[in-house]
Amino acid sequence: MPAARPRLLYVTDLAYEARGRRYCDEDVFLTSRLRARFDLALCHPLDAEALMDGFDAVVVRNSGPVLGYQRAYEAFRARALATGARVYNPLTGKADMAGKQYLLDLSAAGFPVIPTVGRAEDLGLLPAAERYVVKPLLGADSLGLRIVPAGQVAAHATGDVLIQPRVDFAHEVSFYFVDDDFQYALYAPDPQRRWELRPYAATAADLEFARRFVDWNDLGHGIQRVDACRTRDGGLLLVELEDLNPYLSLQALPEEARDAFVAAFTASLDRFVEGARGARGGREALSPA
Repeated sequence: MPAARPRLLYVTDLAYEARGRRYCDEDVFLTSRLRARFDLALCHPLDAEALMDGFDAVVVRNSGPVLGYQRAYEAFRARALATGARVYNPLTGKADMAGKQYLLDLSAAGFPVIPTVGRAEDLGLLPAAERYVVKPLLGADSLGLRIVPAGQVAAHATGDVLIQPRVDFAHEVSFYFVDDDFQYALYAPDPQRRWELRPYAATAADLEFARRFVDWNDLGHGIQRVDACRTRDGGLLLVELEDLNPYLSLQALPEEARDAFVAAFTASLDRFVEGARGARGGREALSPA
């Protein structure tokens, strides 16, 4: 008998409306290609906890900001950890998956990130600026982001936010990885149009910058997007490291680059599922008859 095809529960919110992006198109495309290798069922993030049993892996993709369903996500996460369910991306991510605390930690550790503090007494550690960006520690997709003048920034340092100087940058650029392998880069030539993206030829220095954060996160499996801004002096600073459900902007790629990404994604999922099946087989072998 031929071996059963791997079964994936693919978590996505096809109705989520994001500014400048169509999440649904991306997941319709990806699932249409993944079906060549896997048996797939799609579900909304609110249904993931109830439906996750019986699948070789749960793939969290364009599920929208967790803030929109925080309790359901926490219940899903707790059940996955308690049962040993395989979740892709793995739930060990230290970046956006766990909130924005990592920006404070990386800034304090001297990583090339936009300088970031969270307390009023640390504001003096930031470069002087006319305006500052204030973000919730648990923010996502620019929810709750405010830009405040220097004279008001101390009043916003409430301990549950990040505070950064508003950086004058030339453009934003994103680097996309599957597992530890770089796939492609995209950039927004116009800083006012973040999601009007074009392919970007990453240099060796660019990739050294991006890999530093991928190595720090040590995720092992999964898709990560390293978002950075190019400063006026030509350097790069981290904006965020998206390791939960990064939007991939595949529509901005030429066909051969999309095909290459799908091949890398499929191979990664194959390896991930084989690990899940092996672990389950080992548990079954150890179970009493």
